[in-house]
Amino acid sequence: MMMMRFSSALSVAAVTLLYITGSLCQLDVCGRAPLNNKIVGGEDATAGAWPWQVSIHLSGSSHNCGGTLITKDWVLSAAHCFQDFVLSRVVMYFGRLSQSGSNPNEMSRRASQVINHPNYDSRSNDNDIALIQLSSSVTFSDYIKPVCLAAGASVFGEGTESWVTGWGKLQSGGTQLPDTLQEVMIPIVSNSACANAYKGMYTITSNMVCAGLLNQGGKDSCQGDSGGPMVSKKGSLWIQSGVVSFGEGCADPKYPGVYSRVSQYQDWIKLYTGSNPPGFVEFVQTSNSNFGSVPNLLLFSLSLTFSLIPFSLFLTS
Repeated sequence: MMMMRFSSALSVAAVTLLYITGSLCQLDVCGRAPLNNKIVGGEDATAGAWPWQVSIHLSGSSHNCGGTLITKDWVLSAAHCFQDFVLSRVVMYFGRLSQSGSNPNEMSRRASQVINHPNYDSRSNDNDIALIQLSSSVTFSDYIKPVCLAAGASVFGEGTESWVTGWGKLQSGGTQLPDTLQEVMIPIVSNSACANAYKGMYTITSNMVCAGLLNQGGKDSCQGDSGGPMVSKKGSLWIQSGVVSFGEGCADPKYPGVYSRVSQYQDWIKLYTGSNPPGFVEFVQTSNSNFGSVPNLLLFSLSLTFSLIPFSLFLTS
């Protein structure tokens, strides 16, 4: 397996502020991954590295979409994943690393309801976000934990280091799927630069956040997992900034991946999650201009396909 290597550590050139809101109970556990010791990007994840990652199966044994555990009873995903499904056949897997191998720390739950955002627009991809309520609560462990969510005033400035995880195709246009959960590190792209990239194709709204390396060659990553998380770390907390939504093409450096901006939906999420809402954390990082200037950085760009086909993280030689 190929590993993404960086010749030197990435420095954060920004002022960072954390402000925590939500129930004290949820904030005691959200965003903590004691088994995650990530310093540089890799291809295969390790057990417990991303304990909020969910594998959503809409029918049968196949993985269809990703999701994020946000409380013991709720999962966050993308609305486009739930346009044609049968509720009784939706199964979610927590603590899963391998799609076919042994997962000793795994739990599964069925869905009791799926709530797509009422303003989701399948043509523009705006408000591409959904909540799934579990049939019964999961029990937290080192392998199963909720993520913290970006609070309403959060700022993920250009270059903010972010991680995307999921299962999916290993090469553009291919059919091979990885057995092991994949991971990749990418920087945030400003909405203005993202809008320029998609000019004439899609409107990039304030409900969206983009990530990838624009206009740079080198190694590419492509297609991860629709509905899955994009997260950033501050201190000991991992905070979800985006839900994988759409993109153009595959491994194309002209087009960054587009995600639903989680911070825009704090009130909507709290409306449904009731008395034990997710832990919301205000994340403010104005910029990280050094991300793309690290010598000998193994460059890549992220491009997502707007479909139920899981987007995969792969490297081309």
